[in-house]
Formats: sequence, structure tokens, C-alpha cells
Amino acid sequence: MVSKLGEMLVKAQLITEAQLDEVIKTQRREGGKLGSIVVRAGFCSDQDIVSFLGMQYGVPAADLEQWPPIDPAVIALIPADLAQRHKVLPLQRTGSVLTLAMSDPTDIFAMDDVRFHTGYNVDPVVSSEMGLARAVERYYGGSSQVALRADGTSTRSGSASSASGSSGPSSLPMPGFEEEDEQFDLNELEQQLDADAEFEATEDDDEESINVNALRHGSEDAPVVKLVNMVLIDAIKKGASDIHIEPYEKTYRIRFRIDGILQEVMRPNLKLKDPLTSRVKILAKLNIAEKRLPQDGRIKLRVNMGGRQKVIDYRVSILPTLFGEKIVLRLLDSDKLMLDLTKLGFEQESLVRWDRQISRPYGMVLVTGPTGSGKTNTLYSSIGKLNTVDTNILTAEDPVEFNFPGINQVQMKEQIGLNFAAALRSFLRQDPNIILVGEIRDFETAEIAIKASLTGHLVLSTLHTNDAPSTINRLMNMGVEPFLVATSVNIICAQRLVRRLCPNCKAVETHAQPEDALLKVGFTPDEIQKGITFYKPVGCEACNKRGYKGRVGLYEVLEMSEPMRDMVLTGASAIELREQAIKEGMISLRRSGCRKVLDGVTTIEEIIRETVL
Repeated sequence: MVSKLGEMLVKAQLITEAQLDEVIKTQRREGGKLGSIVVRAGFCSDQDIVSFLGMQYGVPAADLEQWPPIDPAVIALIPADLAQRHKVLPLQRTGSVLTLAMSDPTDIFAMDDVRFHTGYNVDPVVSSEMGLARAVERYYGGSSQVALRADGTSTRSGSASSASGSSGPSSLPMPGFEEEDEQFDLNELEQQLDADAEFEATEDDDEESINVNALRHGSEDAPVVKLVNMVLIDAIKKGASDIHIEPYEKTYRIRFRIDGILQEVMRPNLKLKDPLTSRVKILAKLNIAEKRLPQDGRIKLRVNMGGRQKVIDYRVSILPTLFGEKIVLRLLDSDKLMLDLTKLGFEQESLVRWDRQISRPYGMVLVTGPTGSGKTNTLYSSIGKLNTVDTNILTAEDPVEFNFPGINQVQMKEQIGLNFAAALRSFLRQDPNIILVGEIRDFETAEIAIKASLTGHLVLSTLHTNDAPSTINRLMNMGVEPFLVATSVNIICAQRLVRRLCPNCKAVETHAQPEDALLKVGFTPDEIQKGITFYKPVGCEACNKRGYKGRVGLYEVLEMSEPMRDMVLTGASAIELREQAIKEGMISLRRSGCRKVLDGVTTIEEIIRETVL
């Protein structure tokens, strides 16, 4: 971009080649934007740079020196610290679109931050860096306000500026939640926090000192309600699977997990820690006075997204940490639940084996993998295929994530003794055809599940193991006899999730990959000889400039054959079981990933991150 602007200025004969060389040397020595250095050197005017920046970026150019006075209500949409940090200035608002002056209209992080704080779509126009700095100083520099810094502390500036005519609060309109229409004023909230000692964050461990009324009052304050609502809604809009709200000694941050990767989206003031935590606890029907023990709950919200009603569940987990309570909310959106086994990512050979074994009248079907690897989705897809009017399906889950008509789902409640083992015992008296156990955690649950699979029931469940063969050893380590494992288990599926390349912007990787490196990754010599077309992430509006959109599963499906059962009975190791399974046609997790790379679905980096050879 830098060299392109310089070439344009030389071509227009505004500067000479020698002057461009001098500017580039200054830029390498001192940093900064080329346009600003050209103006400071006196080689051309600010207006010239603005017009060329517009041509360079392909967006409208705005000369802020000639721009008419901006409406104070528009200035008030963006707080001073955000405008100064990103060097942006709001110019006008038309409907839900905010026109934003930027020195770099390709800065997606700045646009996302503005979009997050205002709730409006951003239409960028380009302006010079020096012109923007002067305009931001003119409209924000003297305003009387409380500004939030990135470290969570606050600063106060002087008297109101006559240029802006506004105190510049941060307004956050909240589309989506029907019960609230007022705007969220972060500055007003911080001033209120300064004035009200009840909301001060404390680290007192004395339970008696907790003022429950103060916590409840603070959590029900309209700005706090708006902030929580905004976070919940924005997570849905960005396709997040989890929300992490984390307190530290001097900062307070909020992160979203999008396509399996955590991304920081906001740093609220540290003083919001207690009111925000209390608000989440109230929504999840948890004890707001209990700060020393972990708590789990659930929030169900009805929201209006794009004119359509949606019910979103959030699974809430609260964990006491050194500097406060960390909150993790897992989003359960039924619209994103894919119940078609053919679209999850199974290779055709693996899917044939899986379909064959889940269609058997009895036996055990196991899905393994770490938390967040899509095990529940695979199980739901499987029982959804088996859910017919002549089949009695019972599930024991902790928690029940999605509701399905025709399936009897039971929520576990450890505090009253309703655990997986107790539920399984009761299930056997309910005349079931198919039983789904959320997770086999101990010997008692494993023993009952195996006995159920040996007495005419199809049992589906999950385990936490690294791959399919090691699941056999995991069951035996729990205390299950080898002959029970060998006779009961039908099939084991290990899985992982990797990010899917955005189909709108993925590009062919032009750099050649060394043959030795490809062999180490897991590609076969035949595949390398034929030639492999690799794709790389680029980034576009459809994927929020990430280059990836959505995730796809990698599957390792081990079907128990007679030789495999004999090996289990003789005490074979996981390595020996793996070698035999691969001889019989099992596709390993790494090979499943390699096939996804060959199909242009994902990248080598993704499969290396999630699998081992």
C-alpha cells in the first residue's frame, strides 16, 4: 500500500523519485504513514494526499478541513478514547449506517470496535492522518467526560468544547432485546460507579461483608443490563460458541470463541466486575451472594434477530479465581445444530461403517474427543436418524442441550442423587430400544451401560480419549473386564473440529511445499506425485476478514471386527489395536484432515493444530 501511494504521487508529478526515496528512508527510520511524512516534508498538501488515498483504497475521500460541522449527537456515538485510539471520526448517521472517517479504511479491527460499541454498520471514508488527528482533537480534545482506557482505568478531561457541543458519551443502541429501548451510556455508568461506594470492586473474602442488596441493585441498573444484553447479542451475531468474561488484577476483559479460536472483543471498566457478574447470576438464577464456590446455571432468552424470533440458551459456568469470578457462557443455538450425518465431515467409507453399526439392534456406540469437538452433535445426529414412531429412545444428559420431539430426555441432578448410573438403572425399567448416556465418567456408569448393551439395547455414549483405539484401554482402566469390552463395543468414533476455509475468498497457495514436509504431515507419495493444490485463507466481508468460516469435523472410525475382539481379549495395546484397525481400512484423524486439505476444505496448519501423525 505504501509503495503504491508513493508511485501514484510520482506519476502525478506531485513529488519526484528523489523525494519519494527520502520519504521512504524517513518512514523506515521513524515509522508512520507515508502520506503524513510527505505533508510534513512540505512536498504536497493534505488535500492532495486525501484525494490520492481515496483512489488508492477505492473508497470516498473526505477532506475534514472543508467538512461541514458534525452533529454533536453523531460525535456522541463514539467515545473519545476509541476515536483517539483508532484515529477515526464519525461524520454522519443514515438509518443504521454510520459514516466513519479513517486514515486506513482496511483496518477491520477499528471498524469492528466501532460496530461493537455503536450497534451501527460502518461505511468508511478515507482522510489524511494529520487531518483526522486535528479533527479528533477539535471535536473530542476538550470535552468533559469520563473516558475508558484499555487498562480499565478512567481519565477526566476539562470543560466542554464549543466545537462539539457535546459531552461525548458512548451510546450503545441495543437491537434485538424487546424489553429495553433506552440507550446504554457507559460514561454515565462509570460516573455513577464513582459516586456510589456500593459498586466498588472489593476482594474481601469475609462472607458477612457481602452486601446482597447492593449487588442486586447494581446488577439491575439499566446500563449494566444493557452491557450484558449487548454482549449476549453480539456473540450471536458473530457466530461465537462461547463467551469468556475474565477478571484480572488491573483489567477486565471479554473474549468470544469463534470457530474454535478465542478473540478479545472488549475491555470494560474494572468497576463493572461485580454488577456484571451479579447480573449474569440473576439471569441464570444463581446465588449472587456466593462468591467462593463454583456455580452452574442456564439462561434462556427470546430475541428478535432480523425480524425473526429466536430462543437462545446459554449454559453458564462461574468459577472463583484469584481476582474475582470468571464466567463462561456456552451458546446453544438450535439453528446451528446440524443433524445431517452426511454434512458433518465423515469420509464416505467411515460414514458407511457408522451407519451400519448405529442401525444394529444392540451393542455400544462410543464417540470420543475433547470438550468442544462436536461429540454431542454427532450423537444427536445419530439418534435423530433412529428416531421413529416405533422406537423408544431415552437420554441421560448433563446438561440437556437441545430438545427433540419423540425423544425422552432426562437432565442429571447430582445434588439430589440423579446421576448417570441412577438414570441408567431407571431406564432399564422403561422398556427402551435405544439409550443415550451423555458421558461415561466412572466404573459404575460404564458397567451398567455395557450390561444394557448386552441385553438387547443400543447404547450410545461419549468418553474423553485422544483417539479411537485408546478408548478400549480407557474402559479397561476404569475396571471393565476385557471380555465385556470385546463383546459389547460395536464401533468407536474419535473426532476433532477444524476451521473451514471461507469459500468466498480462499486462494491458491503459490509457494511450493517441500516433499519431505508433506510426507511428515501425512500425505502419501502417490498424492504428492499427482500434485496437490493447497489453499490459504485471505479474508473478506463474509468471514469478517478471518479467512475461515465455520468448522468441519475430522473423524476416526474404528469398527470392532472379530480380529479386533480377539486382540482385546488377549490384552493388546492401543498401538497394536491402531495398526490392526488401519490394516482393516480405518482412516486416522490425521488422514481425515489430509483428505480435507486435498478437497480444499481446510489448511495444513489447521490439521496440524488439532491432530498428531
